Amino acid sequence: MAMQYKLFGHSGLRVSELALGCLTFGEEMGWGVDVDESRRVFDAYVDAGGNFLDTANSYNAGTSEKFVAKFVGDRRDEFVIASKYSLSMRAGDPNASGNHRKNMMQSVEASLKRLNTDYIDLYWLHQWDFTTGVDEIMRGLDDLISSGKIHYIGISDAPAWVVAEANMLAEFRGWNRFAGIQIEYSLIDRGADRELLPMARHNDLAIALWGVVGQGVLTGKYTRDLKPGQDPDSTRTAVTGFRLTDKNLAIARLVDTIADEKGCSSTQVAINWARQQHQQMIPIIGNRDLAQTRQNLACLDHPLTDEELGRLDELSAIELGFPHDFLARPRIINQRFGGTESLVDNHRVLKHQ
Repeated sequence: MAMQYKLFGHSGLRVSELALGCLTFGEEMGWGVDVDESRRVFDAYVDAGGNFLDTANSYNAGTSEKFVAKFVGDRRDEFVIASKYSLSMRAGDPNASGNHRKNMMQSVEASLKRLNTDYIDLYWLHQWDFTTGVDEIMRGLDDLISSGKIHYIGISDAPAWVVAEANMLAEFRGWNRFAGIQIEYSLIDRGADRELLPMARHNDLAIALWGVVGQGVLTGKYTRDLKPGQDPDSTRTAVTGFRLTDKNLAIARLVDTIADEKGCSSTQVAINWARQQHQQMIPIIGNRDLAQTRQNLACLDHPLTDEELGRLDELSAIELGFPHDFLARPRIINQRFGGTESLVDNHRVLKHQ
């Protein structure tokens, strides 16, 4: 199946339905790949029709951005390059990290140099720092858009209330708004269902997803590759150990079952579940080598049916908690509408239930 393209949130920007995560470009962090293998990964993604590259200033101490610049070359305008700022670039320097204007400005200038470009298509605030005011952030980002150094803005790893406040402030003051959010989301981590996803859908924001294979739990690594009688706990790592709960392993086994029924890989099922949740969902596929890249991209050849999505949705569902579960009770709905709920616009009444 050919790569499709999506509008990025409320903007007119067109991005491919799978983004290429460039976190593995470079080896400074200890688990990336060298320039030659990174180039093979990049070429495979582009050959499949991909145009959306997701990097950051902190990825492998800037090497990821340098590799992106090298691979893109004189085809710069064909790609949507997204980078980020917030994380520390100089240990011990309090102003070499954070969301504030000083770090924002020095970070974007450094990224432009490493990327060898005059502009960054999409600039993400990488992590919310709980110290910088939203007015300082949104005014700074708007200034960067006005200067032509960035075109669109997004926010990653932040609470829903922050995004809502920032975009409302920007709208009132005539500044540019965030067009998308970037979040962790997978069959075994659906916490964003509570606040972030309803907020994003209500405000027409793109939703870029990292961690869609659950730090490897949904790849079959902990369900298919065990020796007879081996306890999954014995294969735990510092990253995935807390994710190997009974429920998550049950979800992983269902992913394996559906993959076997479809004749595809577990990883492809996990990516497709995330990709097919909503029109605005854009999985970021991470790839450590060419073989993994090709496998991830081939998920497009194995879309999930409504029945398969339903099985996965049901097993992975979480309790939304208060106030969502409370407000969804039939008795409570009846109290709000006096028995007339079936006569009003049910889409508006029940769209979050």
